[in-house]
Amino acid sequence: MDKQVSSRSTSQKALRINLDEKKYGTIVEIGAGQEVARQFFIAGAAAGTIAKTMSAYDMVFSDAIYGVQADGRYVSQARVQAMMEQEFDLVVDRVGELRSKSSRYFAYAATVAAKSFGRKNECHAWLGIRIQMYPGAEPSDIKVHVRMFDDNAEAQQQALGVIGVNLIYAAYFYFEDPKKIIDSLTDGMKPNRVEIDFIDFRGPYFLDVDNRAKNLHLIRSWKTRAVMFKPDGSVAIPAELLYKKNILTIRGSFRPVTKLNVDMIEQGQTSFYELKDVSKENTAVIAEISLNDMKGNDAQMPEKDIVARVQLLNSLGYNVMVSDYTRYFSLRAYFRQYTKLQIGIVVGMVNIKQIFDEASYKGVEGGIMEGFGKLFPDNTKMFIYPELDDNGQLNDFTLVKVPEHLRFLYRHLLENGFLAGIECSDNNLFSIYSRDLLKQLPSGRGEWEDCVPQKVADEIIEHKFFGYRD
Repeated sequence: MDKQVSSRSTSQKALRINLDEKKYGTIVEIGAGQEVARQFFIAGAAAGTIAKTMSAYDMVFSDAIYGVQADGRYVSQARVQAMMEQEFDLVVDRVGELRSKSSRYFAYAATVAAKSFGRKNECHAWLGIRIQMYPGAEPSDIKVHVRMFDDNAEAQQQALGVIGVNLIYAAYFYFEDPKKIIDSLTDGMKPNRVEIDFIDFRGPYFLDVDNRAKNLHLIRSWKTRAVMFKPDGSVAIPAELLYKKNILTIRGSFRPVTKLNVDMIEQGQTSFYELKDVSKENTAVIAEISLNDMKGNDAQMPEKDIVARVQLLNSLGYNVMVSDYTRYFSLRAYFRQYTKLQIGIVVGMVNIKQIFDEASYKGVEGGIMEGFGKLFPDNTKMFIYPELDDNGQLNDFTLVKVPEHLRFLYRHLLENGFLAGIECSDNNLFSIYSRDLLKQLPSGRGEWEDCVPQKVADEIIEHKFFGYRD
């Protein structure tokens, strides 16, 4: 990042925009004060930049101005989109013929649920900007979802003021580099005050932007620990996808997803749905990909490669989560933010052996005991897929060999129902190895197609994923 630009303070960014007579627009903020507008006014010279600021706190007034969205919510992507669109059209209609033809208009909008006195509400916000990248150009949009962790409304408002100024500034000065826009959103903020778990680029200037890849950059830029994708490929808000849902997840490389992976998921679903009050209708099934290796380091997987895996899993109807979590207890803690219901984790025998490897708990103060205490405190169960040994014999979860001094811990987990076995529908699936399939892809069509679902084969061939050649 440009050191000279990135070192600008919030007030310096606001002042730079204010001093440019070609930039002109509206700032509307609902739910947490006028913090973004305030930054521009404090910076000085705002009269030439800000056409209007507004807060419509009363729901009746807000609905009268922006309409009632289909989901009926006020802090939502649909509401911030409606705000951006209406305010942009208004400013262009009212001053477009009066101002210089070199003007570049914008409309910044925010709808916020800040911390309420005496309530433990989810504190989050939707922020967005509709902006002309060039004079007279059709506008493009950037929308962001932010979770706020400060323990008081005043601090949350201040944080949103900083992010809002950063977003407006980045939209004007970094629009050719979406990653730089993302990197700059928390300029001037201390760590752990907010989480940005969604960003969306739309409009004529961002036609070539793959929002899936840009949301992956949120993880690598330390804006969030995980991003999620719906089966249609769209980016999901974790709180919306997981809220009050039972969760069944399976971790894998899925490079590519094979029939063995699918069987593990399906067998896990069969067992998970046998639990009390768990059904297909109230469960989110999630395939999870970690960006980290077993030691917790970024495996440096290219975004294009990860997007291909997400697309293949989506083609099979699965939700997908990409995270930088290494240990399973961290994954479970992430899910527990959003639901108190059942969490099921589908694993192979090799994963169980890793979980019982004390070396994998390096840096955890309480070692393996702390790890298990965090993994199985409530409504969490592991479903273990069997394996074939070197003699072709099927071994199930009761035959896992753990270090001698941990055997009673393993028995404890078995006897108290924290671990359960699942079936394999076809022993021939154990002969499928993703690494072998990858070696075949550069040679075109072949036996590898029998090892993956038909939809996956079609996608690989059509998009030439993982080095496939005709």
